[in-house]
Amino acid sequence: MPAMRAGQLVVAEVAAAAVIVAAFGPGLVIIGVSSLATAVLVATFGVPIAPSAYADPPSWAPAHGWRKKHDPDYVGYTGKKWEKDYGVVEGRCNSAAVGAAIGGVAGGVIGAQTSGENRPVAIVLGTAIGAIIGHKIGQEIDNGDRGCMGHALELAGEKKTVVWTNKATGVTYRLTPTRNFKEGSLPCREFVTRLASGGKKDSVKGVACRRGSGDWEFRA
Repeated sequence: MPAMRAGQLVVAEVAAAAVIVAAFGPGLVIIGVSSLATAVLVATFGVPIAPSAYADPPSWAPAHGWRKKHDPDYVGYTGKKWEKDYGVVEGRCNSAAVGAAIGGVAGGVIGAQTSGENRPVAIVLGTAIGAIIGHKIGQEIDNGDRGCMGHALELAGEKKTVVWTNKATGVTYRLTPTRNFKEGSLPCREFVTRLASGGKKDSVKGVACRRGSGDWEFRA
């Protein structure tokens, strides 16, 4: 059936609204009619028309417009707000910026050095994941990689992949959280990280559980 023309659609909206007003009285507020039909109804019946409502974006969505100005933070998997996502929400992590935000501390003490509510980025702790990746592709992870892993676990949706390349080592990482669960009171995520360096490709599967204000502890 051919689509209604605009004039026919307005007539239909006005007629339907008139029936509703007749049944329920002129005090009824009608929602979701077109602007032209709104003008006709207000002029004819004095009926208040509520504008169409749109749902708010999810908390983890990139901030734009009003939200960018008034609520610019990114909400993590555990509810913590982060000032920057370093590209994670869009599927890419800026490992150089993450590494600069963390600073030049060693992996063993990175948690102590960057702890607290005002820390700039989430991180993956522990020497195990570094040893596993080093064994598989012959390259060590640095703080930028640890930060991208932690921030991906913190901000990426389930089954949403986050990609980054470490320019110093040439390794490309693709981390995907695959399942969310709790271990006691600790929020945990299963994940897989696919690695590529030169002609070598491999993957690491594991579990990380969140403690503190952004420390993800790797468990093989």
